[in-house]
Amino acid sequence: MNSDSQSNAANQANNHNVLDSEIQKFSQHAANWWDESGPLKTLHQVNPVRMDWIQQHVELTNKKVLDVGCGGGILTEAFAKAGADAVGVDMAEQSVQVARAHAHENLLSIEYCVQTAEQLALERPAAFDVIACMEMLEHVPDPAAVIQACAQLLKPQGLAFFSTLNRHPLAFGLGVVAAEYVLNWIPKGTHQYSTFIKPSELAGFVRQAGFDVLAISGIGYQPFGGSKSPFKLTKNTDVNYMILARKR
Repeated sequence: MNSDSQSNAANQANNHNVLDSEIQKFSQHAANWWDESGPLKTLHQVNPVRMDWIQQHVELTNKKVLDVGCGGGILTEAFAKAGADAVGVDMAEQSVQVARAHAHENLLSIEYCVQTAEQLALERPAAFDVIACMEMLEHVPDPAAVIQACAQLLKPQGLAFFSTLNRHPLAFGLGVVAAEYVLNWIPKGTHQYSTFIKPSELAGFVRQAGFDVLAISGIGYQPFGGSKSPFKLTKNTDVNYMILARKR
């Protein structure tokens, strides 16, 4: 088998962890990624909170940073503006096209790839200092495989930041019913409660992949906090939460 055939076989093998329905779900909103009052506005509102937590734990300047499930590049651009050598990877090609165009318009040097994390891990093992995988794990059939790929992509002692939704009744009430159908914060059908991941489950996936869990934080909604973002870091992990892990 020649090298091209081997590459194609590897790509096909690693595409098992992609749902076309999920790709289409986000592709239909590709044109709205950078509309801060549009259907994806909560991603803009929560982004400063995520960045604050990440920067509490790592200095990003001159670090090689990968954003897994980058979408239109909201978090990826924040990494680049913080001084990182940023790379974004996503399987929604239309979203990646938007990300590339927006980075170009804003004179940001960011590499974007239409690939899965598993595919990229075959090409660039131990290439990154920091990896973020935010609100993506609940959209793939095998989240543990994504986490394993992140471990392969990281240098030894590299840091990974994962976020997702807890499979908890409060997350169903707030993250699905309220956010999608009552308050219209995010498009209807964005989330399926059955795919949410409990913190204990995510911590297990992380440890099995060769990480040590260093910290966990919840993200809470506080609409009257007086700041630009209604989201705040909290100890409560019943709805949204983030985990920081270090590769052994």
